[in-house]
Amino acid sequence: MKNVLVICGATATGKTALAVKCAKLLNTEVISADSQLIYKGLNIGTAKPTKEEMGGVVHHMIDVVDPKESFSVSDFRDRALPIVRSLTDGGKVAVICGGTGFYINSLLFDFSYGQAKGDEEVRRRYDEILRENGKDYLHKMLESIDEQSARAIHPNDTKRVIRALEIFEVSGKKKSQLSDGKTPLFNYAAVAVDFPRDELYARIDERVDEMFEKGLVDEVRSLFDCGVDEHCQSMQAIGYKEVIECLKNGCSQSTMRDIIKRNTRHYAKRQITFFKKLPNILWIDRQQAQTEKIVELLND
Repeated sequence: MKNVLVICGATATGKTALAVKCAKLLNTEVISADSQLIYKGLNIGTAKPTKEEMGGVVHHMIDVVDPKESFSVSDFRDRALPIVRSLTDGGKVAVICGGTGFYINSLLFDFSYGQAKGDEEVRRRYDEILRENGKDYLHKMLESIDEQSARAIHPNDTKRVIRALEIFEVSGKKKSQLSDGKTPLFNYAAVAVDFPRDELYARIDERVDEMFEKGLVDEVRSLFDCGVDEHCQSMQAIGYKEVIECLKNGCSQSTMRDIIKRNTRHYAKRQITFFKKLPNILWIDRQQAQTEKIVELLND
C-alpha cells in the first residue's frame, strides 16, 4: 500500500477541499506544500484556508514563517519531511497538498541540490542585482558560470535563476553538476484535477475578484505597516507584488485586478507544465475527483 497521497496541480482547482476530504476518510493529516501559505499574515492574497475549510483536519506548514524572513526549498524540506516520516512511520498515509512543485518534489525525492543550503545574504545580493539590472542581465550571469542550467531555466523564472547562482556561490558546484535524478523516498500516489483551460481561467478570475472584495489591498498596507517591505521574499508572491507596484505607481484597483489575473493565469500554466513531469501522476477531471476513488489509488 502507498503511504503518501499527493494532491497537486494548478491554482484554483480545489486542491485544499479535496485533500481535506481524503484526509478525513484516511483519518490522517495534511502537509501543505505551498510557498506562500508558510507566511504568517499573508491570508487573502494566498487564499489561505480558514479553520472551517480545514474541516477539523490538522494542517502542517501553514503560518510557520515570519513574512520578513526568507525561506528556501531546503528550509521547507528540513521542517516538512520529518512530519511526513512521522505520519508514515505511525502507519498513516501522509496527504501532501499544494501547488509549489519544488516543495512537493523535495518531499518525494532525494535531490542532492535540495540539500544545498541557502544563504540569505547571497540571495539578497542577487535580488539587488535583479532590481538594478533586470532579469536578462541576471540570466547572463548564470549562463557565464553554468550554461547547462541557463538553458534549462527561463530568464523569467528569476527565483530559480537566483537559486542556481546561489548554489554555485555557496557550494562551488554548478547546479547542473548536482544529481537531479528522482529517487523516490516514499511509495506515493499523486493526483491533479485538470480543468478545461477556459474554465480554469474563469475560476482564477473569480478568486482574484473575491480577494479584492475581502480586502487584499488593505492586507498589503497592513503588512507594510508591520515592517514587511517590498523587497521581502514574501512580497514577491503573485497578488502582493502587483498591488505594491500599483500602489507605488498610482494605478487603479481595476488595473491591479487585471494584472493579477493575467499573472495568475501564466503561473497556472507553469504549474501544469511542471506537474506533467511528475512521475506516476494521474490527471483527473472534476467528475472523477471522488474521494473514495482517489483513496483506492493507494492500494494499486
